[in-house]
Amino acid sequence: MTTEERRNAILDTLARADQPVSATALARRFGVSRQIVVGDVALLRAGGADISATPRGYVILPAASGLVRRLAVRHGEDGIEAELNAMVDQGCTVLDVIVEHPLYGQLTGPLQISNRYEVGQFLSRSRQSEALPLSELTEGIHLHTLSCPDEAAFQRARQALRELGILLEE
Repeated sequence: MTTEERRNAILDTLARADQPVSATALARRFGVSRQIVVGDVALLRAGGADISATPRGYVILPAASGLVRRLAVRHGEDGIEAELNAMVDQGCTVLDVIVEHPLYGQLTGPLQISNRYEVGQFLSRSRQSEALPLSELTEGIHLHTLSCPDEAAFQRARQALRELGILLEE
């Protein structure tokens, strides 16, 4: 398999996948190192492919369906689980987390978390990696982009965050 064929196969694999695919899984599938896959994905992105790296692996994100809205919150690392559960329990998908960095501007981390199982997986990976959340850069202030089935679901998510005392409002 040539390099170009492998890159096309990576794109095809991601386009057909119904969940994120890790660089390690792609490396095994194509008989190359994980670092080769990381480089391939970087070059595919540079060439215009809409590949996102999520905490669970690479995805080609579908267009968000339903109502897409952002909201601002503030909490410490100990509030992550309650925050994410409050949003997914209302039927919303947490598409990303966004912080404003003084040097780089907006930093966005794709999440694609839709249910409590995925919240648990995210928290487990966070503990195992000992990585700090992006919100540590901004004293806990961050945004989330949500995809909700309708306005009522979004308002329920806002209210749940308000009740937790973490929703930033005007």
